Amino acid sequence: MNKLTKAEEQVMQYLWQIEKGFLKDVLELFPEPKPHTNTISTILKILMEKGFVSHKTFGRQHEYFPLISKENYSGRSIKSLVKNYFEGSYTNAVSFLVEKNEISVEDLELLLDELKNKD
Repeated sequence: MNKLTKAEEQVMQYLWQIEKGFLKDVLELFPEPKPHTNTISTILKILMEKGFVSHKTFGRQHEYFPLISKENYSGRSIKSLVKNYFEGSYTNAVSFLVEKNEISVEDLELLLDELKNKD
């Protein structure tokens, strides 16, 4: 899967949020100062070339929609992160988060209990 730039990922976040929309709909979600219309249009074209987005044409306007779910992209991103930075070990990744105080041992124990009780 192609990686997304920060700007591409931001546009994808908005598309996932609205599920489908026209250029103006995506642009409205950006905080002030909003990027130029041409910038977002270019990003949408790149996302289409990368296979993340498609569109339906209505006259001269395009309604854009994601081709990949947020969950699918998130899962692949996490796998890539673990593979590239933690020798493919999820244990190393979680240990790193605990060491950096990004997740507490208590939260980790609660998460483990929730996962055990899912069965």
